Amino acid sequence: MAFPTDSTQPRGIALFDLDGTLLPWDCQVLFCHRVLRREGWRRFYLPVFLLFVPFAKVLGAAGLKRVFLSYLWRMPEAELASHARAFAQELTFYPELVAEIEHHRSKGNLLVLTSASPEFYVGEIGKRLGFHLSLGTPVETEGGVGFFPDLDNHKGSAKVDRLRELMPERFKDGHLKNSHGYTDSTADLPLLAICKTATLVNPSAELTDLGRKRGWNITRPARPWTSKLDRCMRIAALVTGIGHDPAALEKR
Repeated sequence: MAFPTDSTQPRGIALFDLDGTLLPWDCQVLFCHRVLRREGWRRFYLPVFLLFVPFAKVLGAAGLKRVFLSYLWRMPEAELASHARAFAQELTFYPELVAEIEHHRSKGNLLVLTSASPEFYVGEIGKRLGFHLSLGTPVETEGGVGFFPDLDNHKGSAKVDRLRELMPERFKDGHLKNSHGYTDSTADLPLLAICKTATLVNPSAELTDLGRKRGWNITRPARPWTSKLDRCMRIAALVTGIGHDPAALEKR
């Protein structure tokens, strides 16, 4: 994969997380809801997933993600790609963050979408929003999705490792030159550590304190739920494929 170098380099690089940063939700539950609404028989994954939840610490984030993706079992690549393209067009994003993307674009900066969500739809979302590069968790889909599909979890320090691999010339003294990172999560602290500046989106109290100490920007766009209970109920509807629009995407 080629990137502009030397005199053709963009002025800077803007790195955007996806889930909780560009929109309020984890796209994994949104995509699950889309699929289950159209293929209800795939709800078989629920008892399987719940069976493995108590072993989350042993499985780790990558292992639990593999179990969760069992709802896609035996889905052909072409069908999965069709879902991904439609899904990207259905999403609504925080207007404040879309404005940030456009601000960086107007400055000639390289736009990078870097997410832990599956790359098969992260790429489509990146296309819709005009990112130059979109990186997500690669999931093995060749020949149809496996029951617990193989994947390479693109989370935490893995994001940094991939950037170093793809654009080594842009790193200097361990930092990504002239870069700005956007995230909502402490999981992205390794990513923010290589950035010159950062913006936190609806950060937790812990991340807010850290951001203030380090002089990072903080923005708090409005989220669709009214309480923790309301959020939990909406997530429950999303992972079970219940309801027309529990994420309130059509109202944003």
